[in-house]
Amino acid sequence: MSSISIPFAGNRHAQAVILAIVTLDAIGISLVMPIVPSLLREVGHSGELGWHFGAFLSLYALMQFLCAPVLGALSDRFGRRPVLLISVLGAAIDALFMAFAPSLWLLFVGRAIAGMTGASMAVASAAIADLTPEHQRARWFGRMGACFGLGFIAGPALGGVLGDHGVRLPFIAAAVLNGLTFLVGLLVLRESRPPALASQPFDRGVLHPLAPLRWAASFPALLPVLGVFLVLVLVGEVAGTTWVLYGEDRYAWNASMVGISLAVFGLLQALVQGFVAGPLVERWGERTAIAVGTIADGTGYALIAFASHGWMVLALLPFLCLGGICAPALQSTLSARVGEAQQGRLQGVLASIASLASVFGPLLISPLYFAFRARFPGIVWLAGAVLYLLCLPVLLRRTR
Repeated sequence: MSSISIPFAGNRHAQAVILAIVTLDAIGISLVMPIVPSLLREVGHSGELGWHFGAFLSLYALMQFLCAPVLGALSDRFGRRPVLLISVLGAAIDALFMAFAPSLWLLFVGRAIAGMTGASMAVASAAIADLTPEHQRARWFGRMGACFGLGFIAGPALGGVLGDHGVRLPFIAAAVLNGLTFLVGLLVLRESRPPALASQPFDRGVLHPLAPLRWAASFPALLPVLGVFLVLVLVGEVAGTTWVLYGEDRYAWNASMVGISLAVFGLLQALVQGFVAGPLVERWGERTAIAVGTIADGTGYALIAFASHGWMVLALLPFLCLGGICAPALQSTLSARVGEAQQGRLQGVLASIASLASVFGPLLISPLYFAFRARFPGIVWLAGAVLYLLCLPVLLRRTR
């Protein structure tokens, strides 16, 4: 199917297709989350996860750190559509590896493939920036986050139910969903990249995985905000790394309960990012949105550290979801500070930073969690709350 250029002036159909792909992609990703620890225990023939859990999470992020910025730059040159399709196909291959791999090393191979092609959010963000006027980008980035949250409603709930009947079933379902996402993109996704970018000479230097970070360093005004963005994503890894383990250890949650908790989080996240983030930024400004998001997330982290019953954690989910306001506000702030021809590079840089945090996050958080698991497992949540508190003054000063 040949790609068709879309004018910049807010093509709602094209935006809707991008959001639909993001939703399906989120379902495929989140569907397997409740049972990853069980899979590693089964394939590793050990009741203890040890270093495997942190390394498994970090490998995906490492490959994404090396490859996602390159794919973002390639999307500037060759188009968003082909790069996005490659990313979704990589996720399907990863799910198949998970479904049938008989050994740990094959699981890691599949995870590496998914990380290499895992640029879907970066490229989708660049496409949204292509299609949306600058003053509406926070709203549409929020909607994209909401669609990702919608995927987290169905995905974990379905994955938890399937995981209780077979640890491999969620991965087969994820492969099917990613295959469906690929077909949707292949049939209906059109090209959003501005036509002028196609005629520009391609700088092969952008293929170096560190090139986007060197490019970002040429914008001194961006660096402090990018640094804080790195810290905030690193703090976000606390939930991503320990949610399943924390629920199992402290509240005796099974896979179904973990899936339900993630589904509730996805629902609230979708509501906040779809109906709160954009209007809040447009009415009160990005600084206010950043303050609200950071304070809410930090408060939620501090309270979860001391929550003694599972229902308390569920009651605190609105705080974590309000924390999701911060990301689209920061994303909009940064997007407005670079030119239209560099949106793919910028989104690649943000993906690279997020991946860098996701590389080191599990490697730091997982050992800390296991070290205090028997005494005070909430230490990782409390540490995250402190980091939020330290970042807030810098964010408010630099986004003025």
